[in-house]
Amino acid sequence: MSLSRDPRLLVVALGRRALQGGGRTGGREAWIQTLERSLPPLLDVAAAGFRIVLVHGTAPREDIVARAGPRPAAASPLALDLRAAETQGAAGYAVQQALDNLGRGQGREISITVIVSRVEVAADDPAFARPAYPVGPAYSVAQARRLTREHGWTFLGKAAARRRVVPSPAPRRILDAEVIRRLADACAITVTAGGGGVPVIATAEGYRGVDALLQEDATAGVLATAIGADRLIFLTGVDRVEVGHRTDRAIEVEHLSCVEARALVKARAFPPGSIGPKIEAGVGFVEAGGREALITSLPVVRAALDGRAGTRIVP
Repeated sequence: MSLSRDPRLLVVALGRRALQGGGRTGGREAWIQTLERSLPPLLDVAAAGFRIVLVHGTAPREDIVARAGPRPAAASPLALDLRAAETQGAAGYAVQQALDNLGRGQGREISITVIVSRVEVAADDPAFARPAYPVGPAYSVAQARRLTREHGWTFLGKAAARRRVVPSPAPRRILDAEVIRRLADACAITVTAGGGGVPVIATAEGYRGVDALLQEDATAGVLATAIGADRLIFLTGVDRVEVGHRTDRAIEVEHLSCVEARALVKARAFPPGSIGPKIEAGVGFVEAGGREALITSLPVVRAALDGRAGTRIVP
């Protein structure tokens, strides 16, 4: 699908820190209240006439009522594609509820919809042969061996703190992109592709979910290109990206060309587990024709859109 760029259409990636609103909460209702305190800047963006497609990070599991009750001890763990769908629905509902409550409090009726989105990955992606994305708690060596026998899981880490690792293939295509664009055109705030989306591969019988987790920043970049968004915005814990973050030589960065950004990523100037993936996804979006990618914090997102805050990645 190839669409013309819409100057008012934004894909906004709400990072895990922004999603949590500054910390852990005490259950479902408390978490929604936390979101109500942190999300008003998004309504300011919508009120300015922008159409928003919102991609969110993975929500803290203690803040989601994921199932009606505990799973029996003998039950098999939930497959990762189903877990991704579960997280999309639960976290998307919380964001939807918070935004709707905020709008009603302002006397505004806002259309908000949540889509559980499937993301196609390549069956031969090298990540499937080299699982490296850590998930779940730490296990002892004995526990890790037992889980490997029972479920075929892969573990890495120190002897006393083994972590399960899973594949994290690159997103190739958002299967529901056309529907997402139509909803955005209808001026609905669309919440989708949470936690990177549900990973699926194409088979002769149709699409099949796979045991993997996707990187939400990469998915946001692919989605922004697919629906013809003008700008891609990453909301994180800093107003502006720094080179040398948390050192006495830290330097704030206002603008990066794609060439400069790639060189800094190659030099490992940005943390690979946080800002680095945002820079890479932003470069991919801009090189595919997007106007710019922005990295900033939720409280100053409106100022960033006006050029008064944030770090911009430009052609």
